Amino acid sequence: MPNNEQRREQAKRKLERQLVNRQQRAKRRRLTALVATTLTVIVVAGGVYFLATHDWSNGDAEAATGESSSAPKPIQIPTEVKALPKRPTPLADPVACEYRPSKEPGAKEGIKAPEGAGIASTGTQTVTIKANIGELKLTLDKSLAPCTVNSFINLVTQKYYDGSSCHRIGTEGLQMLQCGDPTGTGSGGPGYAFDNEVWPELTYGRSYLAMANAGADPETQKGTNGSQFFIVYGDAQLSPDYTVFGSLDEAGLKLIDEVAKAGHDGAFDPSPGGGKPNKEVKFETATVG
Repeated sequence: MPNNEQRREQAKRKLERQLVNRQQRAKRRRLTALVATTLTVIVVAGGVYFLATHDWSNGDAEAATGESSSAPKPIQIPTEVKALPKRPTPLADPVACEYRPSKEPGAKEGIKAPEGAGIASTGTQTVTIKANIGELKLTLDKSLAPCTVNSFINLVTQKYYDGSSCHRIGTEGLQMLQCGDPTGTGSGGPGYAFDNEVWPELTYGRSYLAMANAGADPETQKGTNGSQFFIVYGDAQLSPDYTVFGSLDEAGLKLIDEVAKAGHDGAFDPSPGGGKPNKEVKFETATVG
């Protein structure tokens, strides 16, 4: 049997563990509040990563028990497809687009920027992506973002997206799949950049296609859109800083849902959040029509 001194020592160690656990829980609560109230864009090696609210909900249980859970949490995905937005004021038709050489070389050699004069701002264009998970049908809306649609079609016709993989998926806070970088690192682009096509009232929802960007160029204060884009399959509480240029069909969304349910490797947690999809998404070919 333990003597009095041993019992006192055991009680002391137990109290110390309780104090440490309380401090850890308080720290996690502060981090949760900070993440919940902050929206930032983090730029890494020329790539763009969004801030998704990281799930700290298991932290208290782990601190109390000293154990961590590796079981993936089932995610909740909204099923309602959100209709594409409309501009408060229609754009002139046609418009002029500026495509500037970017500071970083293109991820694929020989890719040329599109012509920027006389670009139509009415009508739609369809793109079919044959991927390893199935067929994704995109509808691009020129009335929302004519310069973005013009660039996307330009890259498709040059086979820029063929053979590329989607490098990041977010499942908590920001539910999206990010694609469009042939290097698969999140830092690759086409070798040119162009401005955002947004407006203050813009919001995001399931089915939207939107451009990834690295914020304003610190020297020129101009836009940094290139080739990377993301598919919103669920919640996306974002500031209106990302150009919406079209939508994904419902059949394609169901394919993305299955990718999301398979989870990710957490490579970008806790900030900006998400990681490489556990279920690979690779574009085999992308064609107009």
